[in-house]
Amino acid sequence: MITAGAASADDVTIAALGDSLTAGYGLPQDAGFVPQLQAWLDEEGVDAKVINAGVSGDTTAGGLSRVAWTLSPEVDAMIVSLGGNDYLRGIDPAVSRSNLDAILSQGQAAGVEMLLVGLTVGTNYGPAYKEAFEGMYADLAAKYDVPLYPDFAAALRAASGTGEGISAFLQPDGIHPDREGVTMIVADIGPLVADLAAAVE
Repeated sequence: MITAGAASADDVTIAALGDSLTAGYGLPQDAGFVPQLQAWLDEEGVDAKVINAGVSGDTTAGGLSRVAWTLSPEVDAMIVSLGGNDYLRGIDPAVSRSNLDAILSQGQAAGVEMLLVGLTVGTNYGPAYKEAFEGMYADLAAKYDVPLYPDFAAALRAASGTGEGISAFLQPDGIHPDREGVTMIVADIGPLVADLAAAVE
């Protein structure tokens, strides 16, 4: 964290640790989550720089393997947005939870402010899997006392009115948001990221 007198607010650096949803898969360079989030913060007058630490295809295990070097000395805060590929691969939620727990633990040890981003998933693997998977985010946010944005696609679900309706805001693969979808997601999660920047002392 920034210590008093050592730096000013415009030095706040936020690392976005995630997968293809963070990396901006399938989109022009300026249309991905991080560039659009940066533009939103700039427009809102939030003096923060967002670093894209998203890697397409990454699982929570992949994120855990990268978190140490992601948390470089200049990083003051971290958005943790992982788990989608764990779900797509049917990885045991207990394994995903353990990895996310370790990521948050390292962030806590580094003294950075954090925001955890969860996911709403289907029932492909049964209701027990869905409950365990979605529940891990709330449990870990409470454990580490960090804010939680419960569902990366919440804004798309709200706009569409139905779970299936979000396809209107997705790329042809039916998984990744298109430019408009990302814009909606950023507008919804942006205030939490602004709060994250403001929490850096």
